[in-house]
This record gives sequence, C-alpha cells and structure tokens, in this order.
Amino acid sequence: MDKNKIKIEKRVRRQRRTRAKVVGTAQRPRLTVFKSNKYIYAQIIDDEKKQTVASASSVKMGANGLMDKAMGVGSELAKIAKGKKVKKVVFDKGGYLFTGRVKALADSSREGGLEF
Repeated sequence: MDKNKIKIEKRVRRQRRTRAKVVGTAQRPRLTVFKSNKYIYAQIIDDEKKQTVASASSVKMGANGLMDKAMGVGSELAKIAKGKKVKKVVFDKGGYLFTGRVKALADSSREGGLEF
C-alpha cells in the first residue's frame, strides 16, 4: 500500500476517535481544523443543528509563510465568532498533532477571545 494512503487512513482513524467524544452544542460549538500542504481551514460548527456558525481559510490571505497564514486564520475566525456572540468552543484538531500550524491557529484564536 502507498505510504501516503496509510498516513491519511491513520489520520482519519484518529479523527473518528476524537469525533466520538467531542461534540459541539449551541452553548459550546466545535472548532474544527483541516490543513492541506498550502492552506489551512477552520470552522465553528454547532453539531446539534448541523450548522456552520463561522468559517475562515487561508486561501485568499496575503500572508507570507504557512505559520503566518495559520495565525491569520485563527484571529479572523475569532473575530467572526465574536460577531456571532460565540465565546466558548470545543477544539477538534482533526486528527493532527497539536504542533506547528494547528497550535498557531489555536493560540491566535485564543488571543482573539475564544475560550477552549
């Protein structure tokens, strides 16, 4: 089997394990992260209503470097969430390790006012 497929399957397995335990509610929605090689995406989701409350991505961001893009996405998402009166969230790292871009996004969204 291809090494890349194995890597993706392992991440999906970790993601499913996490999703069995982490559920977003109306009072405390779920902040989920997806990262590709070039971009990073984040969403705040209310799982009870099955509705995305807020979302942000680095696709149209003009920052240089992947870490700067991740920090920009975190602060932008926090700003959008504040506008929709969301303060507390549950963090779902999507099967990724909590280092690098995922940590930068989490830290910048905390600085922006989100609590998790």
